[in-house]
Amino acid sequence: MSYLNELKQLVDINSYTKNKDGVDKVGDLFGSWLKSLNMKECIYERAIIGNHRLYSFPVDHKAKRLLLLGHLDTVFPPDTFENFSQDDLWVYGPGVCDMKGGLIVALKSLQKLYDDNIEVCNIDFLLVSDEETGSDDSKFLSQELASNYDYCLVFEAAGEAMEVVVGRKGVGTFTIDIKGLAKHAGNHYIDGVDANLEASYKLQRLAALTDLSKNTTVNVGKISGGIGANTISPYASLLFELRYDRVEEKERVLSAIEEIVNTSYIQGTSAKLSGGIQRDVMQTSDNVLEFVKAIEVITGQALKTEKRGGVSDANILSANGVITLDGLGPFGDGDHTEHERALISSFDLRIDLTSSILKYFTINKGVYNVSI
Repeated sequence: MSYLNELKQLVDINSYTKNKDGVDKVGDLFGSWLKSLNMKECIYERAIIGNHRLYSFPVDHKAKRLLLLGHLDTVFPPDTFENFSQDDLWVYGPGVCDMKGGLIVALKSLQKLYDDNIEVCNIDFLLVSDEETGSDDSKFLSQELASNYDYCLVFEAAGEAMEVVVGRKGVGTFTIDIKGLAKHAGNHYIDGVDANLEASYKLQRLAALTDLSKNTTVNVGKISGGIGANTISPYASLLFELRYDRVEEKERVLSAIEEIVNTSYIQGTSAKLSGGIQRDVMQTSDNVLEFVKAIEVITGQALKTEKRGGVSDANILSANGVITLDGLGPFGDGDHTEHERALISSFDLRIDLTSSILKYFTINKGVYNVSI
């Protein structure tokens, strides 16, 4: 399990999303390992966040293409949760499962092909630097590159029973800013226009858009407004999130949000909407399920699947028409907390699975229509 030494090297470098220097150090180190496999490097320079990176094998334009996808950043600022440790069962540290551990799985799977002298083509590896803050920059690059690929494997953590992910909810974050008119609450109450009261009406209508029978939720997570108890509120703000797993639900809720914003429940108020969809839904398609069945035939093992409410960059590739499978990393838990850990035994399971997928892809030029 020499790969744990490489994992330790990655984990011991702080790569908090806003720590550009640390993210780039992780990218440089990991990129050096990929270049040792004869992958070519293309760096997308960024001034404030870490650089995005694309590593590529030669292209056979007559064959299908596969993208491996991961992120370099973690959620932990410097001097909060740092350093790698392990015991007999688990490894611990920032990113061991989300998702430096997943990067190691992908690396070791590619190294297996290299060690077997398999001439690889049409497999690329995209590493982004801002996934943990919503991929607000890298999503445009991912969308641009998506048309080049037929398949995508994403190395977020596996499920507890080693499930792969075939569906994820879409997510959008929005703000409604409301304007009213400030007046003294004692002397000129009737002349004021209460933005806070308007916000209360809008909040209730937003919450009513939740439909649990369709797995659609609208959560108003933050409310702010007003000046003080003796002043009619001249402004208010609602920060809310939409999650959905059906495109038609997204369209229903977005239409309703627009109506709520444009309706003044308190005469004299006005409102403005900002924000939008961060990552569209990763819907479970027949093509993805057929891909899973083909992998089961290739590997000779049953592959459990699951859908998740959380999002990843798999959403982006899937929404752009690429057959996408997520959860190819090791199993872990406690991610985004100081208790993050990954199960050591799950690394070998995922490396064996992924290397089999990549080997078959390379030998068969990306054709997975095996008998099932």
